[in-house]
Amino acid sequence: MADTSSIMKLREQTGAGILECKSALDEVKGDFEKAMEIIKKKGIAKAAKKEQRVTTEGRIGTYIHTTGKLGVMVELNCETDFVAKNEVFQQLLKDICMQVAAAKPIAIKREDVPNQIAEEQKKIFMEDVKGKPANIVEKIIVGKMDSFYKEKCLLEQPFIKDNTRTIQDLLVANIAKIGENIKINRFVRFEIGEC
Repeated sequence: MADTSSIMKLREQTGAGILECKSALDEVKGDFEKAMEIIKKKGIAKAAKKEQRVTTEGRIGTYIHTTGKLGVMVELNCETDFVAKNEVFQQLLKDICMQVAAAKPIAIKREDVPNQIAEEQKKIFMEDVKGKPANIVEKIIVGKMDSFYKEKCLLEQPFIKDNTRTIQDLLVANIAKIGENIKINRFVRFEIGEC
């Protein structure tokens, strides 16, 4: 039987309900990591069911660094105005603004990275592998591009407050917690001296 502190810790980290956390811990005989995986899979399933639902409401969040030399604006969408006013949604928006400020993404997802930037990056990586055997060059390039996307695409970046989760994981957990589809529609990041 799961102990109360483990249940509360799991609830805090996943946003899942108390009974759901208890059930997951009981199922894996108290193994916290395995319980996290169970909750995560259930959250992904819940989020996938909501993925096609229209998100026409939401809020725009901003962050201005204390130096006044860095600013971020993010549009986070949801299904209803009621959720947009929700404290959980507002915190998610703040967290995403902070993520954009700190991690400097260039796109929300891989498909949004401009082809020109992706091709330039690929050329740089091709230079790095000159002279390597042809049979491993493609694998190296794929691996390096994968790392590039994980660094530069917002949804794939490790969350700055918990690097064991990505921003996609954070979205999925909040979709499961709130019960509505949530999407990052767009963002902009300004920093003095950057073009």
